Amino acid sequence: MSMTPYERVFARLKGLPVDRIPNLSILMTFAAKYIGKRYDQYVRDFRILVEGNIRCCKDFEIDMLSVISDPMRETHAFGAEVVFPVDGVPYAQAPFINSFKDLENLSSKDPLDEVRLFDRVQAVYLYKQECAQEYPILGWVEGAFAEACDLHGITETMKDLYEAPEFLIDLLEICTSQAIIFAESQIDAGADFIGIGDAAASLISPKMYQKFVLPYEQRIIQAIHAKGARAKLHICGNTTSLLSLITETKADMIDVDYPVNFNNAIQIFGTQISACGNFEPSNVLFLGNSSGVQAAVKNCVAIAANNTMIAPGCEVPRDTPVENLKSISKTLWEIADQQIN
Repeated sequence: MSMTPYERVFARLKGLPVDRIPNLSILMTFAAKYIGKRYDQYVRDFRILVEGNIRCCKDFEIDMLSVISDPMRETHAFGAEVVFPVDGVPYAQAPFINSFKDLENLSSKDPLDEVRLFDRVQAVYLYKQECAQEYPILGWVEGAFAEACDLHGITETMKDLYEAPEFLIDLLEICTSQAIIFAESQIDAGADFIGIGDAAASLISPKMYQKFVLPYEQRIIQAIHAKGARAKLHICGNTTSLLSLITETKADMIDVDYPVNFNNAIQIFGTQISACGNFEPSNVLFLGNSSGVQAAVKNCVAIAANNTMIAPGCEVPRDTPVENLKSISKTLWEIADQQIN
């Protein structure tokens, strides 16, 4: 049976038979380079982002179109000064929120009225026009804790876990509201999934995660589900100590980075949550060779459950050799063929 990427991903999510396991590699800087565009162009022009993703998904047989590009879209909309390196990832020039007084002027923004938020909504809409029902479309928002770090600075946010929890909770409330509004706009434009990037959450203890991260991720995911879309949670780094708590988010899919034991994550997530991962992007995909990629993919598949998706633990590095990236889906097809025969 031959399936479209849309059919393949949704069947796998339910644990149903598929023609091959989906490849959900995350594309950002690689996609821009692949189509010969600078990254500052890619993150500010939805047409370039869409072109890069569609080209890569077709050429490398990746099974999900994504609008992920950088964590500064909401930060920019809130009013922070964001730097756009000519061929690098945008970043905030300095912390934008430093006190309760700054919080008084912080409020949620309408994604249709803010240039960088609307650019992402337009990307979703263009995907829907170009590839509806052929590929699942992944929208993207920053998780509340990650956004708090973007606005306030990661060092100050970590200090506030202990020194100013009331301030941090107020900031998290605003960030959560913004994430929900932004997610809903992307779902209205046609997103099937919303990815939630909450990278900084891997840096804190389970106790702190339970208080300052989990409730806000749950609210964002509840809102996504209420709009009829699925949620994909992405927390970079070593989340081993958080795996059981992360299941309480009720995300449909959770990315598992390479420092985490993939088998443990799969067992903990069970049949209700799809694990996605998790070989190393740098040493295996970027610095390695195609045979190493093949071995890494086979290792992940060997422990996969019926709802497991395959991808590097995080973003495909910008200068990844083309043959290495092609090896992911090539290996998945070979495994599928062997299982049939």
